[in-house]
Amino acid sequence: MANQTLCILGGTGFVGRHLVRALHDAGHTVRVLTRRRERHRELLVLPRVTVDEVDIGDPEALTAAFTGCSAVVNLVGILNEKGRDGAGFEAAHVALPERVIAACRTAGVGRLLHMSALNADPEGPSHYLRSKGRGEALVHAAHGPDLAVTSFRPSVIFGQGDGMFCRFAGLLALAPVFPLACASARFAPVWIDDVVHCFVQALDDPATYGERYDLCGPEVWTLHQLVEYTAREAGMNRWIVPLGEDLSRMQAWFMEWLPGKPFSRDNIASTTLDSVCSGPFPAVFDRVPATIEQVVPGYLGTRQKNPRYSGMRRFARR
Repeated sequence: MANQTLCILGGTGFVGRHLVRALHDAGHTVRVLTRRRERHRELLVLPRVTVDEVDIGDPEALTAAFTGCSAVVNLVGILNEKGRDGAGFEAAHVALPERVIAACRTAGVGRLLHMSALNADPEGPSHYLRSKGRGEALVHAAHGPDLAVTSFRPSVIFGQGDGMFCRFAGLLALAPVFPLACASARFAPVWIDDVVHCFVQALDDPATYGERYDLCGPEVWTLHQLVEYTAREAGMNRWIVPLGEDLSRMQAWFMEWLPGKPFSRDNIASTTLDSVCSGPFPAVFDRVPATIEQVVPGYLGTRQKNPRYSGMRRFARR
């Protein structure tokens, strides 16, 4: 793989941090765009990584950031918006990809890797899935001789520092009884290293140009099973109480008013579709995806003497 200069949007998030390191280790030079450079000093220790403060809402600033790059990776995504009308999702998942496409063409960038989501569909049941679907459609409509596009549609992603097992461990540490909305929702969680592998390999592989890839782990779990597993692995004895549809919506409505909006009715709408792939892991990536049991004990095990304190630290990401 030839060394390249790449620009990543969303490079300071969970997926982004792992991808930046993988691309750096593969020999590439990486530009990470962010609003607050000083918050991401952990990336600055990598010698071929620069972290630049850029307003990604400014088309001219975006074009300037892309100039000199051979590829752009867009990982930007939100699970919830500040409002409730879908405008926040549209801004992140539709308007931004439009600006990215325009900036790529103006700056002469010939390769775009785009993070979508499993079940992304302009006619989907939630603002999240509809906006993701429209954004994905936009980038693929731009695919052509001057801009080779590949998109990835993962199920929920897990790994060190994730927003699933680590977050649930922190929540479970707060009380002996845990009311769980959408307990029967089904997922095929995929390991972050498997997702990153696909991005890195696709970068230079013409066989992936113009393609959309669903990415799932090898096993299907209900949300109830995932939370039970988290409690066991974190060494916590908890009573997990599945909530019915009405109570789930009531819980979501309440949590929409909490700082950071950790859960919403739009999230519930997304879970009405199983986050499960219809086929095997894409053969083009020559990868056997890891199971949860192979990975999660390495970062969520019961080695610490005080699981409650450990879980609270994970929740706080400290």
